Amino acid sequence: MIKMEIKGLLMDPVSNMPVVILRDTEKGHFLPIWVGLFEANAIALEMEKVATPRPMTHDLLKNVLAELDARVERVVINDLRENTFFARIHLARRDGNLSIDSRPSDAIALALRSQAEIFVEEEVLEKSRTLHAEGSEQDPDRLRKWLEEASPDELGKYRM
Repeated sequence: MIKMEIKGLLMDPVSNMPVVILRDTEKGHFLPIWVGLFEANAIALEMEKVATPRPMTHDLLKNVLAELDARVERVVINDLRENTFFARIHLARRDGNLSIDSRPSDAIALALRSQAEIFVEEEVLEKSRTLHAEGSEQDPDRLRKWLEEASPDELGKYRM
């Protein structure tokens, strides 16, 4: 597994859909994951530390887990099939550990709220690189260089 960090959240100008950009903390590889509007809002609220008057869905889930004496240990983006990413939320409890199927966007939103680490299976990164290399006429090295050097302002802020 490869530890990742959130590099940014932006709107894809081509698809007009939000994209979470994850970055490998050691080698600097990038993993773009397109997410839904509601999930992007949930991620953006936590990234920007926006307080809401009532708990949002991911806040509620975090609160329920705490009441059940469980904590999010980590989330893992563990598969990529037919252009769809899959994730698992790993929970730690006194009586054992659980692994729960999740959409990556929900797993990321919960990880942010729980200060849990985000990981990606190496095979997922390889599949993603192959997918982008085959399905894009853009220069992948140019995109990688831009993402590596981009400041938060250049990446753009996701607008809620």
